[in-house]
Amino acid sequence: MDQQGRGLLLGVLGVTIFAMTLPMTRLAVGDAADPQLPPGFVTAGRAAVAGLCSVVYLLAVRAPRPGWRHVPALLVCAAGTVVGFPLFAALALRQVDAMHAAVITGVLPLGTAIVAALALRQRPSNGFWICAVLGCALVLAFAAWTGSGQLSAADGLLLLSVASASVGYVAGARVSAVLPAQQVISWILVITLPLTAPVALWLWPEAPLRATIGPGAWLGFGYVSLFSMWLGFFAWYRGLALGGVMRVSQVQLLQPFLALLFAVPVLGERLQPLTLVFALAVMGVVFIGRKMPTARAA
Repeated sequence: MDQQGRGLLLGVLGVTIFAMTLPMTRLAVGDAADPQLPPGFVTAGRAAVAGLCSVVYLLAVRAPRPGWRHVPALLVCAAGTVVGFPLFAALALRQVDAMHAAVITGVLPLGTAIVAALALRQRPSNGFWICAVLGCALVLAFAAWTGSGQLSAADGLLLLSVASASVGYVAGARVSAVLPAQQVISWILVITLPLTAPVALWLWPEAPLRATIGPGAWLGFGYVSLFSMWLGFFAWYRGLALGGVMRVSQVQLLQPFLALLFAVPVLGERLQPLTLVFALAVMGVVFIGRKMPTARAA
């Protein structure tokens, strides 16, 4: 198998791991009627747990420190993937179910492609921009339909999570082109550990609240800490580095569909036909948009 083929396979593995993030985050934070772990604690705690694992890993492999020239990209990636996406998604999932969030975040591949095009100084075709606008229109239409004709604050949070992840993915992929992917995400988590660990301890649920938190919430927290925040990126960033950001990011098309399927056994959510129709429509638009040509800007 050639390098691009390996990159695509690793991308699929990473996306499958990430597809469980929304259902597991919903499991961890609960909903407005039955809140579980605080969203702020889940955000900081998952990064802190993954950061401690990263310290052990980096020491075990005797990984060299990244050069100062890589620090800006690492910080941008941390802001997007360690703070932005987890926090905005966790806050939103207190208000909407995982299936709703899966449809809204289905435009993530287009967001990643747009950021990649700008970062790589490429000029997407008019067809690409048409698909981008259409994809956003579908997402907004779905949000309005489920919100009785209006967008909710949770929809805005989900769109912010998409923007955060798009920027973070591209920044991390650029560093992964010159450093081992597993070391990139590990260094990102270690860099943020002085922030995430104290915040996690500060937001640790107090005894009265802990008594109301079920084992499912802790299971969800464990998954997003070890897999969503750490091991998934081993595969994802390596896949982006081997196969190329523009190409491998296409496998994100699978993520909303997989998230819809995972939400059924994990959360007991019911898949409504119209939700599936919107999800498939968004995936179709994203697929067409990712096929549109791009050119290097002058």
